[in-house]
Amino acid sequence: MTQIGGVYSWSLGLTLQLILAAALHQGFATVAPPTTAQTTAAPHKDPGRPERGNYVVTNSNGTACLLASMGLQLNITFISLSQMKTVQEVVNLQPNMTKSSGSCESDSASLRLTTDAEKTNVTFTFTLNTTANKYHLSEVLLSAAWPDMKDAFSAHNNSLDYLRGTLGYSYMCREEQTLNVAQNLSINTFQVQVQPFGLTGNQFGAAEECQLDEDDMLIPIVVGAALAGLVLIVLLAYLIGRKRSHAGYQTI
Repeated sequence: MTQIGGVYSWSLGLTLQLILAAALHQGFATVAPPTTAQTTAAPHKDPGRPERGNYVVTNSNGTACLLASMGLQLNITFISLSQMKTVQEVVNLQPNMTKSSGSCESDSASLRLTTDAEKTNVTFTFTLNTTANKYHLSEVLLSAAWPDMKDAFSAHNNSLDYLRGTLGYSYMCREEQTLNVAQNLSINTFQVQVQPFGLTGNQFGAAEECQLDEDDMLIPIVVGAALAGLVLIVLLAYLIGRKRSHAGYQTI
């Protein structure tokens, strides 16, 4: 029976290690939080999860050339006019108050979102590698002129590598992601599906899911397999112990 207890303890320890490894893997897979300048930024209010908006860019003949469906949250650090110090504001883009426009070329496509009566403008530019038939988000430009800003805000980065997809397919990521644009700007995306190239009609192509979504699917499988293995080991230990007990009675 001491051996049976040892087998059970070993199997339980192994299962806990597998579950812990899966949890740690999920923690490391999460996109790193935005990097901000070392300031005395005041605490900000959490606006909650943003509403998902649907945005379309059409070409000259009225056919959709870029589709995007996503919730967007802006993290902006600026000098407050009323407080005269650096603050961080987290603002959700409201789809019903946001206008979309843009343009499409053979190897580049842009989506421009305007909100707050044109006080906030953000442009996403995608680039297509025509040799590899791969695209990615390569550039983000944001300008804002909010009443409490001491100076007009602007942030720009044209060397990004986010939202990577294949020509003819849409990029999809259900999990929250953080796109680090600049020291004073990051953008959180929620339930993203975007396709800037290779549209057929006005619908998304087949989706290519992001690594975060694949990790979320992997963890329940690992935990389930570990628990199933534990049940099997305990059952085998019980049967072996029962068989030995019967053998002992017969000897007596």
